Amino acid sequence: MVVTFNVIGGEQGQWAVLHVSGELDLVTSPVLRQRVHDEVAEGRHSLVLDLSEVLFCDSSGVGVLIASRRLIRSCQGRLRLILPAQGAVDGSHVNRVLGALGVRRLFDVHPDLASATGDEPRPLSA
Repeated sequence: MVVTFNVIGGEQGQWAVLHVSGELDLVTSPVLRQRVHDEVAEGRHSLVLDLSEVLFCDSSGVGVLIASRRLIRSCQGRLRLILPAQGAVDGSHVNRVLGALGVRRLFDVHPDLASATGDEPRPLSA
């Protein structure tokens, strides 16, 4: 079975959204890395990576996610990941991999696009 890797860009309000599908591995991770760099170079510093349709993620994919987080933070931007508890066949593989490696806590994780692109709660004013 051949799994096609795709990164499709879009926008949702003030957020640039990259919908990623397929296998995120040594061969495909440079594509995602370049797309994130392109978004930042175009001035989009609020980025959502929708990883709900990623079927497999190896250490190169995790490396791209961590590098993307570092790049966005260096621009005082915001990075959010969509990692549903159930998705991409039998549950989000990326969610399980990040959890197993102990790096999931580094990311702002959301279950869906509406949650990821919603406004953050604001502190109550007096």
